[in-house]
Amino acid sequence: MAETHGRNTQYTTIKARLYPTAEQAVLFEKTFGCCRYLWNQMLADEQRFYSETGTHYIPTPAKYKAGAPFLKEVDSQALIQEHNRLSQAFRVFFRQPERFGYPKFKRKKEGRSSFTACNHEFPSGPTIYLTKEGIRMTKAGVVKAVFPRRPRNGWVLRRITVSKTLTGKYHCSILYEYPVKPIPPVAPTPQRTLGLCRSAAHFYAADNGCLADPPRWLEASQEKLAALQRRLARMVPGSRNYQEGVQKYRLLHEHIANQRRDYIHKESRRIANAWDAVCVRVPGPSEGGVGTGFGQFCTCLGYKLARQGKALVEVGQSTPTSRQCHSCGYLLPEGADYRHARWRCPCCDTLHQREVNAARNIKQAGLRQVLSRQKSA
Repeated sequence: MAETHGRNTQYTTIKARLYPTAEQAVLFEKTFGCCRYLWNQMLADEQRFYSETGTHYIPTPAKYKAGAPFLKEVDSQALIQEHNRLSQAFRVFFRQPERFGYPKFKRKKEGRSSFTACNHEFPSGPTIYLTKEGIRMTKAGVVKAVFPRRPRNGWVLRRITVSKTLTGKYHCSILYEYPVKPIPPVAPTPQRTLGLCRSAAHFYAADNGCLADPPRWLEASQEKLAALQRRLARMVPGSRNYQEGVQKYRLLHEHIANQRRDYIHKESRRIANAWDAVCVRVPGPSEGGVGTGFGQFCTCLGYKLARQGKALVEVGQSTPTSRQCHSCGYLLPEGADYRHARWRCPCCDTLHQREVNAARNIKQAGLRQVLSRQKSA
């Protein structure tokens, strides 16, 4: 979020479902392939140039059009953005190599295909704009689309990202920029602060004793997925039934991801509206946090709180939460078994529900962080 003339610039994305014609779908596939080809060529030339000279240099897309005329058939903005993506990938790798990996070559069967194009304003009009029935793109024309909502007055379209899922569906993510008034920060108080801990048996546990469970329809979809996997394992790979089963498997996976995403957005919105601050501890990969959706939940919660001037306080992973008594502060030794659902503090004899106790410790640690920041400021 940037600040301009006393007003902040905020960004939001609207994701629409695209229904291209046969010709437009062919153009999208060509654009996907050209972007993948250009990425691999630029990465290979960068590696060769570095091995010969010891200097990092990424050629521009224009240098490849003479040897690959098919690059001229697609939108040049998509190729420029592919060059920018590769440059950004190297920048973040050089800045934090322990966090970001070295850029890799793209394969056709790696999964999701996408390309990005920026909007430019000309005297004749913008290159990308919405119509009544869809969205107008360069070279593709007007592509039929279904929008979950329309942009508000004053929103400026900056760029679009067209993607295709494994199930063959096309989507378009439209980035908008718009000015907003500066929001005064909300000072957290213990009464208006919520502590959250990722739960293994539930989705999360709160310091007030609330245990959130995903909706029952999500569990039912996962049971269908398990049954489909069992049937798929008994089929002959490569057969027609197997291919149809794989398509059903992908569609169900996509459905479950949409269900989980819907629950995450609704739950994060409810919490962001109800509390002034939220303290969380994002688990690492070794703690089983990957694949549960809790990391995505924290991300959604963070920007929804920030847009209201509220804070999401992240507690460090080294902070002992599950093995510390929130009442007296007694810390169980390293070798003690504290992973049961309930444990009793040997110092104050308090019976703890492990995940709720961890959420209360996370809240206390988060409030201490906020207090130390206020004192240092």
